[in-house]
Amino acid sequence: MTTTSSAEGKQNLVIRDRKTWLSIPEKNRPLKDRINVVLSRELKEPPQGAHFVAKSLDDALKLIEQPELAHKVDMVWIVGGSSVYKEAMNQPGHLKLFVTRIMQDFESDTFFPEIDLKKYKLLSEYPGALSTNLNCCPPL
Repeated sequence: MTTTSSAEGKQNLVIRDRKTWLSIPEKNRPLKDRINVVLSRELKEPPQGAHFVAKSLDDALKLIEQPELAHKVDMVWIVGGSSVYKEAMNQPGHLKLFVTRIMQDFESDTFFPEIDLKKYKLLSEYPGALSTNLNCCPPL
């Protein structure tokens, strides 16, 4: 979903924190056909493969106003980590959440922020999003 732009000649911009960037195997960095932004308060230069580094989500969002990107960016996607999701969900404006529910328990130290259902409308389908009926099968 983050690869496909809805506007010809434009690319989507993906924002994630440094830990999420490092969690992607090196051979898969950067995410192809997207403009990759890494959030870090410490890095002065983008990590190898990333296009930009920004100190905050607000700084990353300001990047798309710069002449270099203003006419290149279609959609902005937040792809992790947990604190970046939470900050984005508290931003003003229209925001769509594409949430995959995994019907399995795993040990984890990172969790998606609580979704305020007063702010978001639950859709069972969305154009362009892969939809699978998970109610068909019992949990493993």
